Amino acid sequence: MKSNAFSSSGFGRRVVAGLLLAACSWLPASASPPPSEPRATFQPYHPRFGRERPVVAVIGDNRGTELTDFVIPYAVLAQSGAAETVAVATAAGPMAMRPALTLQPEATVAQFDERFPQGADYVIVPAVVHRDNPVLLAWIVAQSAKGATVVSICDGALVLAHAGLLKDRRATAHWATRSLREERYPQTHWLRNQRYVIDGRIVSSAGISAAIPVSLALVETIAGPRAAAMLGASIGVTQWSATHDSEVFRPKFGVNLRAFAATYVTNGWFHRTDRVGIPVAPGVDDLALALTADAYSRTGRSQAFAFAPSRSPTRTRAGLVVLPDQATPAANERTLPALQYGPQRPLFDQVLASIATRYGRSTARGVALNFEYPWQAE
Repeated sequence: MKSNAFSSSGFGRRVVAGLLLAACSWLPASASPPPSEPRATFQPYHPRFGRERPVVAVIGDNRGTELTDFVIPYAVLAQSGAAETVAVATAAGPMAMRPALTLQPEATVAQFDERFPQGADYVIVPAVVHRDNPVLLAWIVAQSAKGATVVSICDGALVLAHAGLLKDRRATAHWATRSLREERYPQTHWLRNQRYVIDGRIVSSAGISAAIPVSLALVETIAGPRAAAMLGASIGVTQWSATHDSEVFRPKFGVNLRAFAATYVTNGWFHRTDRVGIPVAPGVDDLALALTADAYSRTGRSQAFAFAPSRSPTRTRAGLVVLPDQATPAANERTLPALQYGPQRPLFDQVLASIATRYGRSTARGVALNFEYPWQAE
């Protein structure tokens, strides 16, 4: 399907926007100028309650939580050793991640409160399907009142806004929800072209891939620049500033629109969806697992699932618990090889290169735009 079919049709553009709703509440963008520049550094960390390390709670909704938004901050903070990181859910039982995989949280909000009655030092809020969940909203507000710094990832900012925590604050989120945010939450100063925005003890980040730099910025705040640099280098990330150009990701006419059309229209309508299996075993790399499953499940051509010889819960390198979807792949299901990454091979670049090899560069670029990731095809 050629791009001029969309450039001449408002219907075509609406179709693209509609198909992207599953990614992060995709809506058309507006064009109002941004407010003044935000601060770009976390407030200094000060130990509280006699704790040796800060407590970081990553909160999700059992009925649907964005996979990368949840796993990346948890894994980065846990692997840094700088914090005690807890995977929290609104209720007991498994947590369905979107667009793939199932996790078993470590605690419900009630169990967390019993264990840490004084509250968390930091609370990470991913994008969730049901951002009006009263349990989720009340718990985040209560944690903020106890002095926690609250950090939203991607459209987790909509949860914070719905909870009233962004009133008269500066914030950001995924570029594609800009019109929605400006219309529904006009008392928030929504900033553009910022990877993350820090306004006192409220922090918000842009689209999905922003989970990595904002998490490293938090590691730097807690443990110092050297610890953040060493951790970043291990996954091929050398800088995590707030500098960002969100405009380059919009599906405007030209290459971006062609990439979105290839990913969400041509692929989604005319190709049979592949099921691609990702092997999980004790100690599986959280970052590779989450980014691979998330990205492949956004191609419009494939849906990722986790498999293991046993359906028993499997603990990852950072300590999360994955519930495998099935024991072994079927004969018609593909198995993805393990990704090799390091200082010279950024992790997400390897994921996108793998998608490009399998489905073409346009599809990989569409996924990169979805993630707000500045990818250059090799």
